[in-house]
Amino acid sequence: MMEDKKTDKTEQPSLSRRGFLGASAAASVAGVAGVTGLGSAVMSREAFAQAAKDAMNKAFVHPGELDEYYGFWSGGQSGEVRILGIPSMRELMRIPVFNVDSATGWGLTNESKRIRGEKGKYMCGDAHHPHMSMTDGRYDGKYVFINDKLNTRVARIRCDIMKTDKILDIPNVQAIHGLRVQKVPHTKYVFCNGEFRIPHPNDGRDLNDPSKYYTMYNAIDAETMTMAFQVIVDGNLDNTDMDYTGRFTASTCYNSENGVTLAESMRNERDWAVIFDIHAIEKAIKEGKFTTIGDDKTPVVDGRKDAKSPFTRYIPVPKSPHGLNTSPDGKYFVANGKLSPTVTVIAIDKLPALFDGKIEERDTVVAEPELGLGPLHTAFDGRGNAYTTLFIDSQICKWNVEDAIKAYNGEKVNYIRQKLDVHYQPGHNHTTMGETRDADGKYLISLCKFSKDRFLPVGPLRPENDQLIDISGDEMKLIHDGPAFAEPHDCMIVHRTKMKPSKLWTRDDPFFAETVAQAKKDGVTLEGDNKVVRDGKKVRVYMTSVAPSFGMTEFTVKQGDEVTVIITNLDTIEDVTHGFSVCDHGVVMEIGPQATSSITFTADKPGVFWYYCQWFCHALHMEMRGRMLVEKA
Repeated sequence: MMEDKKTDKTEQPSLSRRGFLGASAAASVAGVAGVTGLGSAVMSREAFAQAAKDAMNKAFVHPGELDEYYGFWSGGQSGEVRILGIPSMRELMRIPVFNVDSATGWGLTNESKRIRGEKGKYMCGDAHHPHMSMTDGRYDGKYVFINDKLNTRVARIRCDIMKTDKILDIPNVQAIHGLRVQKVPHTKYVFCNGEFRIPHPNDGRDLNDPSKYYTMYNAIDAETMTMAFQVIVDGNLDNTDMDYTGRFTASTCYNSENGVTLAESMRNERDWAVIFDIHAIEKAIKEGKFTTIGDDKTPVVDGRKDAKSPFTRYIPVPKSPHGLNTSPDGKYFVANGKLSPTVTVIAIDKLPALFDGKIEERDTVVAEPELGLGPLHTAFDGRGNAYTTLFIDSQICKWNVEDAIKAYNGEKVNYIRQKLDVHYQPGHNHTTMGETRDADGKYLISLCKFSKDRFLPVGPLRPENDQLIDISGDEMKLIHDGPAFAEPHDCMIVHRTKMKPSKLWTRDDPFFAETVAQAKKDGVTLEGDNKVVRDGKKVRVYMTSVAPSFGMTEFTVKQGDEVTVIITNLDTIEDVTHGFSVCDHGVVMEIGPQATSSITFTADKPGVFWYYCQWFCHALHMEMRGRMLVEKA
C-alpha cells in the first residue's frame, strides 16, 4: 500500500495504513476498527477494548428510548429516502420518491401519480443528496430535498407527514447531481448541478459536435418548486454548497477540457471550483438581462469562463475535484481533490475582492493540506476540525483547519489529528448538524461503498456499510457497522428538537385536495358517505374505513369499467393505518388515520375479486375485506 506523501510546507507524521495494522488488530478483539492518536504510542489491547466499550455504551439506545437525531439517507438506486435513528442506526421509515412502492401504493395512487408528473412513467430513480431546508443557517424541519441523477429531477419531502409532495423535472440539462439549499436568510432556493454536457437544443441536430455541448447550474424556488434560473458553465459540475451570507455558492467542476471521452477529459493538470454570485444573477434577471432556451421560460445567464461573466469565477484546483463543503463557521469552502491527495480551502471573505477584480483566483486559496489518497468529502465538528473521507486509503482523516492554514503559510505544524480505518472505500460522510451553524461534533457517519468480510455473506451482490463514529472526544471511535442496500449515496443528520412530524393527518391537507374536490363535484361527503357514482364507463366508489371494517362490503362494476376507489380513514388513533388491496388487479394503497386516498384501475375481467386491508389494524384485521363483483360486458 502506498505511503502518504509529505507536504513541502510542514513535516507530517508517517500515516500509512500499515502503521495502523497493530491498532486494527487490537481493536478487532473489541469489535471496532483501529483507532490511534498521531504521534503517540499504540494503545494496548485492553485500552482499546475499554475505549470501544465506553463509546458503544454511550451511544446505545435502550428499548423504549428515543434516538437523539433523525438521519435522512438517500436510497441510491432504489430511488427512495430512508429515515434512521441516530445513534441506534435503526431504520425507522422508507419514503418512496422516484420509485414505485407496493407497501404504500406510491406510484399507483392518484395522489402520487399527480406528484410524480410526466416522468412518473419512469419506475426508477438514482437518489443522491438529501438536504433539509434552513432558516438563518439552521435546520427548520420543514422540507427535505433530494435529487434524481438518472432522470434529471428534484423532489421535495414534507417533514410533517414524511411524504414526497412535489417533484420537478429540471429543463435544459441532464443528470442532476450535487444539491444543496440556501442557508440564509432562509431556503429561498435549492441549488443543483447539471452534470453532463449536452447540445442545445438536444434534438439530434448536433450529436457529434461537442463544441455545442454545455451544462448549467440550476436554482429552484423552494416553495413553489418551479425553476428560478439557470447559469451556463464550462466543464461538468459535480457537488455544490452555499455560504452563510446568501451571496455565494460554489461547485466543484471536472472536465475543464470539455471532452466527451475519458482520455479527452484527463489532459489538464487542474480543474475548477466554480463560484457563483447569486446577487449578481438575481440583479441581471430582474433587469431582464437573460435569455431562454426553446419553449422553456426559465431565465438563463451565461457564466462560461471565456465570457468574462459577472456571475462566475473559476478557481483552479487539483484534478477532478469531487465534494464541496462549507465550514459551519461560514469562513471556508473546501473542495476535495479525489485524484490529488489534497483538499483546497477557499476563504469566502476573499470572494468579493475576486469578483471586483482586485485579486486573482488562486489568491482566495488559504490552505491545501495533504491528507491521503482519494479525498472525496469533508464534514465538520464545530470545534475547528474537519473530517475527510479517503476513498483509496479507506480512512477518515481528522485535521484542523486553522493549523492547515498555518502550514500553508510556512509554519511547521501538524494539522492532521488522526486517521481512522473504515471498511471500505468511504464516499460521503456526515457529522451531526454539521452542515449548519449548530454543528455539535457528536457523531460522524461514514458511508462505505464496500463491506466484504464485515457481514454474513449474502451472495455476489453485497450490502454497503454505513459506519457510526464517535467524534465527541479527542479521538474518533468506530462504534457501529450498519449494512445498507442499493448505495445510500449520502445522508444528513438533524437533532430531533428541529423536527415536528404530525401524528395524524388533517382533513384539509393539500396532499389530497384534488381528490376532495372531485368528491364535492360528485356530491359526496367523504367522512360519511359510502356510495358508488357512475359516469358512463367511469365508476367512482366512495367508502370509509374504521377498524375492522370498510364502509362498503361489496360493489358492482362491469367488465371494462375504469374504477376509482376513494377511501377515507376515520380512525383517530395513532398507528391505525388501513390499506386497500384488490386481488389480481395490481391495486394497493395505504390510508393513514384521517387521510383520504384514491386509486384508479380497469376491471378488465369478470368475476368475484376480494379487496382487503393489507396494513394490520385490529384483532379482526383478517376479516376487514369485501367483494368487487365484475359483471360481464
